[in-house]
Amino acid sequence: MRVIVFGATGTIGKHLIGQALEQGHHVTAFCRNVQKLKEFKHLRLSTIKGNVLEPKDVSQAIKGQEVVFVALGSGKNRKSTVRSAGTKNVIEAMKAHGVKRLICQSTLGAGKSWGNLNFFWKHIMFGWYLKNVFQDHELQEQYVMQSNLDWTIARPGAFSDGAHTGNYRHGFPTNDRSVKLKISRADVADFLLTLEPTDCYLHQTPGLSY
Repeated sequence: MRVIVFGATGTIGKHLIGQALEQGHHVTAFCRNVQKLKEFKHLRLSTIKGNVLEPKDVSQAIKGQEVVFVALGSGKNRKSTVRSAGTKNVIEAMKAHGVKRLICQSTLGAGKSWGNLNFFWKHIMFGWYLKNVFQDHELQEQYVMQSNLDWTIARPGAFSDGAHTGNYRHGFPTNDRSVKLKISRADVADFLLTLEPTDCYLHQTPGLSY
């Protein structure tokens, strides 16, 4: 399978690249600084230098791909709109080139999954500290849901640096308050890659957590 990863140099993106290569996929990593991927050397890995906020860069990268993974992040810039603006460019490029499968990483708490969160995440993190980040995720999801593509939006809990276990919960009810609201980055990538060959979560927004 020919897959492309947007947000390739991020903490989720790097796990996606490594695991996708292990699974035998042909991977294209899209990023602004290819030097940040110098630890990856593989015959089935291609790197494309570009800016997700530049439609022309995105369009050229998506041509010929089969599956698009969006794992965009804004780093320490909590006012960035790169998730929504970048995802919008990705969607337009996919439509232009006839690429249908889109797998997008968002956040637990978006949409109806707000009911999964506790007081701290509702009122301190997303209500104040990460308010702009959360709003950007919400707008990103809106673009994806309105895209008419074959999309899935994964909503993981807070990231941790734990191991790749393959043992986590997903697709739980949006009023389930028993989830731990955290998951390792490696397991987020694991779940995203399980979505590629199946349509069990097509046009759905599964939550993801321990």
